[in-house]
Amino acid sequence: MLSVHATAGGSVVRVRVQPGASRTGLVGIRGDALQVRVRAKPVDEAANRALLTLLAEVLGVRSSALSIAGGGHARDKRIHVEGLTADAVRQRLDSALCVDKPTPRD
Repeated sequence: MLSVHATAGGSVVRVRVQPGASRTGLVGIRGDALQVRVRAKPVDEAANRALLTLLAEVLGVRSSALSIAGGGHARDKRIHVEGLTADAVRQRLDSALCVDKPTPRD
């Protein structure tokens, strides 16, 4: 299950990032972290900026509402989402992951 915790004024979500991927997008849930691919390489914080931009788009918030709370130089990160409850973050991510999944054929 995805790890999203409430904080004062927002929430924190665990993310596992794969920088330098062939395409950018949400992959799924790995353990208790959201797995994300970004095309940007981990040079000069480019992968972190790409991650925050993607998550802001998916969550429907401004990029400035997101910050890296931990793991800035690691693949496993904690992202602080300002202004959204843990339930709202979980619901928006679940919706985005369901849209990205292919529909099974009968």
